[in-house]
Amino acid sequence: MGPTLLAFALAAAAWVLVVGDLIRRHRPAWHWYVAGYPVTACRVVFTWRRVALLNDLSVSRLPARTLVGHLLVKGDPVRPVAPRISFPRATRMGLTVVVRLHAGQSPATYMKAADALVHAWKVHAVRVTSPERGLVLLTAMASDPLERPGLASAPTELLSALIGALETGGAWVMNLRLVPHWLIAGATRSGKSTLLARLITQLAPQPVALVGIDCKGGMELGLFAGRLSALATCRREAAAVLSALVIDMQDRMRSCRTAGVRSIWELPDKLRPVPVVVIVDELAELYLSDGTRESKAEAEQCSTLLLRLAQLGAALGIHLVIAGQRVGSDLGPGVIALRAQLGGRICHRVNDPGTAEMALGDLNKDAVAVAQAITAEERGVAVCTGPDGGWSRARSHLTPTEEAVSTARKHAAMTPDLPALGRAMAALEGDDK
Repeated sequence: MGPTLLAFALAAAAWVLVVGDLIRRHRPAWHWYVAGYPVTACRVVFTWRRVALLNDLSVSRLPARTLVGHLLVKGDPVRPVAPRISFPRATRMGLTVVVRLHAGQSPATYMKAADALVHAWKVHAVRVTSPERGLVLLTAMASDPLERPGLASAPTELLSALIGALETGGAWVMNLRLVPHWLIAGATRSGKSTLLARLITQLAPQPVALVGIDCKGGMELGLFAGRLSALATCRREAAAVLSALVIDMQDRMRSCRTAGVRSIWELPDKLRPVPVVVIVDELAELYLSDGTRESKAEAEQCSTLLLRLAQLGAALGIHLVIAGQRVGSDLGPGVIALRAQLGGRICHRVNDPGTAEMALGDLNKDAVAVAQAITAEERGVAVCTGPDGGWSRARSHLTPTEEAVSTARKHAAMTPDLPALGRAMAALEGDDK
């Protein structure tokens, strides 16, 4: 009887392990709620006091003191007191803990201790935010949610593109109506070009005009030329296209002034001009010059025109998506002024801290450190800002080049004809002849 029971117990244990492994691989959320969360929650509760003590999160209470005659008598020895925490609350693939700060503490101390919390709780990552004064929210993730993010769903709206998935599991959406202009930074093979292809794929079926500026000879955006209302492949062409867009912007201003409205979105549908999305691939090619007078004049002209479009274009339906490997003040003062107008920020893996600082530093210092931690293996992972001013890690949906080109060709008939751009490109072709 004994050997039979032992064999049965071993078979049952093996069956449980097999089923558990299948659930973990195919239904990770179920596995987390059933097995992962209870263990991790206990680990958080039982290790908190020691972790707080070792990472300077505890505060020592002064001992009681009594004056007896001329003698000062001290009471109990100093005892460190850990901050109060809430019971860990389960999320889909992690948990959250609310910490009530001691007087004089700041969230920065907890950000420094985030790595220690990761090792103590045996989780993938811990994010530190402060939802209100005096409180810190610790968000622990059991595994990397961006390893296989899939594609979240989002409602289809004009000038809105579903890019991928956020670290929280929500949809990563670039809504140009909410945030009209975007800056995208990323080194070679970081996923920047894939993100632009995804953006064009999402905007191609919409009634919008797409304008490409790719001063690398059109190697990237030239693939989608059939859906582009204009494509500039050098800085001379870029200056002409941007000049034409400024002229078109002035026409839109006159239309709004005549109708007594402050944006094209207040115009009747029949009078509303088509929205324009200008996609610039490799910003540095517009700003760098070879030192000649003509080159400097072209760079200054492009800088001025881009800044005018960024300052005035949002209400007039002209939106900028600026991408570059290197975005820094060494490109000229025009870059700093332009960055101030680009409210949306996306930073992939970068080769220098200056680019991450330029992309995210003026919005959130914590996001800079997270962006610099992105590795070469995490292609497509980026730190992006949201319309609420916060930030999140995200991963763009992998859109094969063939799929993006096919989508652009499929909707080539929807390409709007902008007269100002047509005249500018015709003038360039006449000068070349």
